[in-house]
Amino acid sequence: MIGVIGGSGFEKFEDFETVELLSTETPFGNASSGFKKVRVEGTEFLFISRHGDHHELLPSEINYRANIYALKKMGVSSIISFSAVGSLQKEFAPGDMVTPFQYIDRTKSLRKSTFLGEGLIGHVSLAKPICEVMGNHLKKISPKYDFKTHFGQTYVCIEGPYFSTKAESNTYRQMDAQIIGMSNFPEYALAREAGLPYLPCCFVTDYDCWDDSIPHVTVEEVIKVMKFNNQKAFSVLKDLLKIKNLSEGSLAYAGGLQSGLFMPPEAIPADKKYWVDVLMG
Repeated sequence: MIGVIGGSGFEKFEDFETVELLSTETPFGNASSGFKKVRVEGTEFLFISRHGDHHELLPSEINYRANIYALKKMGVSSIISFSAVGSLQKEFAPGDMVTPFQYIDRTKSLRKSTFLGEGLIGHVSLAKPICEVMGNHLKKISPKYDFKTHFGQTYVCIEGPYFSTKAESNTYRQMDAQIIGMSNFPEYALAREAGLPYLPCCFVTDYDCWDDSIPHVTVEEVIKVMKFNNQKAFSVLKDLLKIKNLSEGSLAYAGGLQSGLFMPPEAIPADKKYWVDVLMG
């Protein structure tokens, strides 16, 4: 079972057939609204709208831990993530898809970013934060698309809800980031803690604000481009669903809490034992 997380512009896809609405209750509070099992061309998978069914959550208000836990508890084996991003380089144009292999976190500690803590001690490697196995599968089929695709770039995640200042935008360019967004952290990190391969499919909507010769990002422009990106994302999703053993061999399965706990199992706090077993299952 694959889990799909839809971000801004990807809260719903017209051709989804809803099979079952699922509970959003978790030990970490409620997951985003609209969590459900859906079917596309005969294949069932789980879908959760990152910002809620009606886009009611700012990036910093998303309960990332609850979303990842809910997917894991319901038995997903991997996650495909769709997001809207800005571009920090001219070669990544609005309408392009970028699959970053690396991340820079520039959020401000407002988000619950780990399952660890409060007596649960561990350290999890994020040297390779996404599932490159899944990324390479997507790269092989990408020449078929009538839009440009890019693989291996770096995504810088900012807190939001503001877009960057020009100085910040240029600083991120100097850090060798190629795209900018507000929602992939801590999602990819929590997926790794839960032992779930994570594939980000990021669709460019704008050029941020680093170049005065290019119109600076606005909500109006972002929404306009999002409408075209939705169908592109749906075509990518349908192709990924057809790939057997999409995440087979992913290093995520042996990573996360399974190898990162820095304590013997018997020392896990009793009030955390149930959900730790789920995440390590």
